[in-house]
Amino acid sequence: MASLAIPDELLVDILLRLPTPEDLIRASAACVSFRRLITDRSFLRRFRKIHPPPLLGFLDPVVRRFHPAVRPHPSAPAAGAVALAADFSFAFLPAPGPPFAFIPAPARDWTVREVRDGRVLLDRPRRHDSGDGLGPLFNEMVVCDPLHRQYLLLPPIPDDMAASVADHLMIYGQSFAETFLVPPGVDEEEAATATEETSFRVIWVVLLQAKQMALVFSSRTGQWRALTRSESLPLPDFTWMACFRSRHYAHGCFYWISGEKLLVLDIQRMEFSMADHPPCARAPSDDVAIAEAGQGTIRMFVPTPNTARRSFTVWRNNGGISTQWQWQMENETILLPSGSLLTGAVGRHLLLYHVGSSSIRRGCYTRGVDTFQFERVCGSASLPKPSHVYCNFPPSLLSSPTVSSATPHADVRGEGGAVQVPEPQEVDAGGMEGSVLSVAAEAPSPNDEAEAGCGGRGGGAGAGAGAEPPEGAGAGGVA
Repeated sequence: MASLAIPDELLVDILLRLPTPEDLIRASAACVSFRRLITDRSFLRRFRKIHPPPLLGFLDPVVRRFHPAVRPHPSAPAAGAVALAADFSFAFLPAPGPPFAFIPAPARDWTVREVRDGRVLLDRPRRHDSGDGLGPLFNEMVVCDPLHRQYLLLPPIPDDMAASVADHLMIYGQSFAETFLVPPGVDEEEAATATEETSFRVIWVVLLQAKQMALVFSSRTGQWRALTRSESLPLPDFTWMACFRSRHYAHGCFYWISGEKLLVLDIQRMEFSMADHPPCARAPSDDVAIAEAGQGTIRMFVPTPNTARRSFTVWRNNGGISTQWQWQMENETILLPSGSLLTGAVGRHLLLYHVGSSSIRRGCYTRGVDTFQFERVCGSASLPKPSHVYCNFPPSLLSSPTVSSATPHADVRGEGGAVQVPEPQEVDAGGMEGSVLSVAAEAPSPNDEAEAGCGGRGGGAGAGAGAEPPEGAGAGGVA
């Protein structure tokens, strides 16, 4: 008696529960029926929603170099593939307009502001002849995907919004302002559309003594809008405004820490609120980390007094509305190795930098908030800031553009919504072209001598300047 075939719906549920992208790639190679289900675009979107992309390394915004994870870090093979395929020199971005169009690509004046979910936010000064007199105040901004070399130039902030901000700056004088990317999946309308994976939002926020202002850009509408809120929150004084130097994110909220209060921006409701610190937990923003915990709660890691920032007390809130938080000190205390510096948190991982010692090598590390697992990511000499962490899927059937632009993606939509994944094609010493099926499991990763970082292929010119070839590769680059 022939065995009954497993329904596709049940197979999809099973495949969605595979723990890692590598397991999914191996399953796609096991049989034709698995591959048919796995390469369907709707399945890939669901899998990417359930399984967040791995941490692959850090982007140094000053020298525009990508520092990939190195062995024995589990993301090292995927990071090596991204280092070969992506262009972190951003040579594909548009050159300045007249009269600066003659400037060569490597010298373009884009500045990296933030890295999030495979996207990079950059800006550069607007031309002084823009005609509105606001050139020095509002920079020209672009969001790009360095792996797929796609970008979207953000439109200028509308004159009425820009004038309103400028007027308030003239009235209140001192201010704190920054621009950043909003994490995906927090907007219900955004989550309902099939284009959600290339949709993103950018927030430009300015904090004044008696007012908070924010402008939000949505790639879905292509427009800026002013943040709607019931009222502004009075900020006590400017003696602690300077402490808003570090921005933290956890569970759909951004946090700015001062010695007095927490300023909270809920990005789903787009509302500001003020929250109390944990009892006796007053510390400068640079010394504190906020990480995600279970059931919508957050953990705050605060340096214990008189411990030279080596010992951290852990506080957990009760979740819910920030104005009703109650803090509870946990029994555990985090003790960092001598020579280590806590620089922030991403998701459920603390970011650490170690200067090097006889027992611990220099470099960037992560420490699990729940597991306390201590892992070395790379040997970068730069401090690993949360806004510089690069998380993405490597070139594979799971890799999808995170920015939609006029440049078409290499993958072609086939019948039934399936993704046609071509076989890898060797093109030059810079790496591979096309979608690489087994890259997550088989791709070479940079060795410890390559930890200076990679500038990217720069449009196919080989591995980035200053980067050693991956382990096992010849002089050309690909093993």
